[in-house]
Amino acid sequence: METASGPPPVSPPPAWPRRRRWPWIVAAAVIVIAAIGSYYFWWGKPGTPAPGAPGAPAGAGPGRGAGAGPLPVVAAPAKKGSIDVYLNALGTVTPRNLITVKPRVDGQLMRVTFTEGQIVKAGDLLAEIDPRPFEVQLTQANGQMAKDQALLKNAQVDLERYKTLLAQDSISKQQVDTQEALVRQYTGAVQADQGAIDSAKLQLTYSRVTAPLGGRVGLRQVDPGNIVHASDANGIVVIAQVQPIAVVFPIAEDSLPRVLKRLRDGEPTVVEAWDRDNKIKLATGKLLTADNQIDTATGTVKMKAEFANDTLALFPNQFVNVRMQVDLLRDVLAIPSNAVQRGAQGTFVYVVKEDGTVTMRRVRLGATEGEWVSVDGELSAGERVVTDGADRLREGAKVEVIAPAARAAADAASGPARGRRHGGGEPGAAASATMGGASAPAARAEASPARPSAGGSSAPAASDKAAARPSGDSTTAAGAGDAPPWLDRLPPDVRERYLKMNPEERKAFVERMRERRRQQQQNDGG
Repeated sequence: METASGPPPVSPPPAWPRRRRWPWIVAAAVIVIAAIGSYYFWWGKPGTPAPGAPGAPAGAGPGRGAGAGPLPVVAAPAKKGSIDVYLNALGTVTPRNLITVKPRVDGQLMRVTFTEGQIVKAGDLLAEIDPRPFEVQLTQANGQMAKDQALLKNAQVDLERYKTLLAQDSISKQQVDTQEALVRQYTGAVQADQGAIDSAKLQLTYSRVTAPLGGRVGLRQVDPGNIVHASDANGIVVIAQVQPIAVVFPIAEDSLPRVLKRLRDGEPTVVEAWDRDNKIKLATGKLLTADNQIDTATGTVKMKAEFANDTLALFPNQFVNVRMQVDLLRDVLAIPSNAVQRGAQGTFVYVVKEDGTVTMRRVRLGATEGEWVSVDGELSAGERVVTDGADRLREGAKVEVIAPAARAAADAASGPARGRRHGGGEPGAAASATMGGASAPAARAEASPARPSAGGSSAPAASDKAAARPSGDSTTAAGAGDAPPWLDRLPPDVRERYLKMNPEERKAFVERMRERRRQQQQNDGG
């Protein structure tokens, strides 16, 4: 059978697989959601006028906090002056002398005259060993001395007689020589007796155990009534000389040249000992010397400093933080360390301009300590830098400089919605900074310099911190008795209660607001 010839059937084009469509739909949905979220994040809630549009709030612009009005910040002025540079190290307190008091003679320990832990002076009686055996030895030595002295005297008298007879040629010369030898023999016996007497007296003296130097006595190693020996390893007690006392600490070998230079030049190098938490200064002393070799395993060299320790704040084998002054930087610019911000462009600060806006200035960090850091860069003395609230700022943002306490309350009262839109941060977290413009480097020059004091770092000296504070317009725009600018945003009844509160009640109020904001954020996040 023949089949009909003709063109082959044309198959329809393959349909687009259904499974390849949904990734594109999902991607488009993600892009739309991201666009809406970005607009909400950067420009505020829907309906908020765009920056520059009619009705837009003053100072609104790209960045967090746009459309919310001026942001409350704390600021402090940059100061110029001198900064002490310190090296930090971990040190161990060591007694200047550590002595184990041992008995010099054997015998029964009759009594102990010291109290464990007391401070003794050199020569103080510590213990007594039974002296009677040594008194007997002394009596025997004295008796032998008397016997030999009598024999010597008799021999000397006979010698004088023999010499007279020899002059008369009545005896031989040999007899006289023999008598002279006998006199010398008795003389030697008397000298030996004197040595025995001195030895017995010395043993009797050793029966009284005294302190070889002043210091703190430790725990008693043996009780009265026991037999003690000069060969005992533990001895009777250990004395540690704690006034003065020393601290041994290592420094990096790179820092050794300038330290040795100060030692060679005779410049006094101040060393401070701080507690384990580096919060309380225990004592101030001076550098004594450096070790004669570098530890190749650690690349450090040991230094030794001496402290008077008048208050006994330093204790043997105590761990301390050591700060040693190694340099003085003069005429440098210092700012609070919490004003420094870090980003892709490096370290920078926000400077509050006269028109109430902020601008970013790049800076290079120098020596730091605690709350202060020396800087160099696009910053001048007297310019106010933001120390609290910089996390919400952008270039050109409108700000309002307030006091630290008002800043915390403003964050608490700003509400959870604002906190979510601005990154959901802890309310008032930035207000926890200790400086916040409340103090400044002390004045060593015309503009109150900063004095550092940390190892490898520097900061304002403690004595200088109390000497100068920034001007009131930079940090105290809302005084303790004035109504803060954020108060108008509170409900009328809450505002009225707040105005009647004392400072402690206001602080508690701010804490409650912060807690509510946290809870609201957690609920919204859930």
